[in-house]
Amino acid sequence: MTDTISFKLNDKPVRLKVDGDRPLLWVLRTDLGLTGTKYGCGEGHCGSCTVLLNQRATRSCLLKIKDIKDKEVVTIEGLAKDGKLHPMQKAFMEHDGLQCGYCTPGMILAAVSLLKFNPQPTEQQINQGMEQNFCRCGAQTRIVQAIQAAAAEMKGSR
Repeated sequence: MTDTISFKLNDKPVRLKVDGDRPLLWVLRTDLGLTGTKYGCGEGHCGSCTVLLNQRATRSCLLKIKDIKDKEVVTIEGLAKDGKLHPMQKAFMEHDGLQCGYCTPGMILAAVSLLKFNPQPTEQQINQGMEQNFCRCGAQTRIVQAIQAAAAEMKGSR
């Protein structure tokens, strides 16, 4: 069944006629061409498909498009503003918080959400907050360092 779904995507209003039961992941990738959100496991375990839904890290593979009606979604493509990288994106680059890069968009968005609700987390809190996003390349130490650096840069800019 086709539904008309309106929501905000990367600060812009979107209105789609789409099967309301389709996962947000596939609407983003296929219908809207935003391929930064990755398919990993399709079961919400790996975090590759993470987006921000009303500023909270959310698995887009588990979320039906009809459930985001009138909400705000941010993908990795919408994180930078006015051509300027978000502090988390810069920190991941500066600290080599990536290897293959496949998990990176989900990691960055999960980290942004973590800092939104805990602006100065301890290393243990970062590890706990990021434990549901998997990096198979082994960049975990550099990812934690990147999150710490971004938290320090973002301090006071809230």
